[in-house]
Amino acid sequence: MADADRRRWDERYATLGLPAVNEVAPPDILTRHAETFPTAGRALELACGRGEAAVWLARRGLEVHAVDVSAVAVDQARELARRNGVGDRCRFDVTDLDDGLPPGPPVDVVVCHLFRDRRLDRAIVERLKPGGVLAVAALSEVGGTPGPFRAAAGELPAAFAELEVLAAGEGDGRAWLLARR
Repeated sequence: MADADRRRWDERYATLGLPAVNEVAPPDILTRHAETFPTAGRALELACGRGEAAVWLARRGLEVHAVDVSAVAVDQARELARRNGVGDRCRFDVTDLDDGLPPGPPVDVVVCHLFRDRRLDRAIVERLKPGGVLAVAALSEVGGTPGPFRAAAGELPAAFAELEVLAAGEGDGRAWLLARR
């Protein structure tokens, strides 16, 4: 990722500031499917931002490795985990996903919220354990404007066709998928 993009994200997160302790939750589009997520095991969150979903997973009982390109966001996520009493179950790293997924063991959950890089699709599936849950939410061209980081109509179910789709939808500029390996 270009340094200018990294600085832009750092500035955005600095402006937002720390999330409130009660903002810990799954990505909004997946809230009604919260019980699908396991309560033990390992999770990987890509482009974790300020850590709300990662901390929610840790509060459910998972060991979470979460990454983001913004050092500001990662610092805020660490503080959010500490304030929620799950700092020992969360590891946050500054990672440029242009270089691929960070190394690590197979996981029970992968969450990728509002970040779309088609080059990572195969690696994401391979990182999931059998029975593992994938939750992806992205900006979409369906009901939104076209763009390189927006999912085309039907893209998420097609990209993860080898997984069992538990729920999916698209519209109003958003696409999402919940699937099991």
